[in-house]
Amino acid sequence: MERLVHTMMEALGPFGIALLMFLENIFPPIPSELIMPLAGYLATRGDMHILVVIASGTVGSLLGILPWYFLGRKLGHEGVKRFASRHGRWLTMSPSEVDAAADRFKRHGKVSVLVGRLIPTIRTLISVPAGVEGMSLGQFLALSAIGTFIWTMALAMAGYLLGQAYGVVADYVDPVSTAVLVLLIAVYLYRVATYRGERA
Repeated sequence: MERLVHTMMEALGPFGIALLMFLENIFPPIPSELIMPLAGYLATRGDMHILVVIASGTVGSLLGILPWYFLGRKLGHEGVKRFASRHGRWLTMSPSEVDAAADRFKRHGKVSVLVGRLIPTIRTLISVPAGVEGMSLGQFLALSAIGTFIWTMALAMAGYLLGQAYGVVADYVDPVSTAVLVLLIAVYLYRVATYRGERA
């Protein structure tokens, strides 16, 4: 995994990190919890400034949640549930989870968008009810940007501080991160295989 992130940073610069974070919101097995610490870690080697890493990750993540926001806005609550009913196996998102996200949004309103961006699994889903409930795009992006920046900065700085001990951990980072990625993909495939479809 380190090699993948490193290759993306070398070949595409900030766009590479943004692309990985965009895909993280579209394809569940690619987690920001792995991408950003590795990007921060690699920043200590001079591949990219840590502030550029954080900014790139934030922008990519924001772009990645927009399709979900517009999906909610276009389809409405029942339409999103039908979408989850048809494609939930691959998204690992069921109609009942759509209901739960909508209830959370109605209870906490704007705060749920900000705080939701800091909570794994909810980070992407919270965009759907924001679109369904007609939250303005400007407000949605502003609140999401704050939460996304905090989350991205925390992960990148964790990797950056770890990178200060590069000589100690260099031989362990890549195999460990690869093992974590394989485990996450295995969990995703298990969820796909055991997914129980629900009717909207």
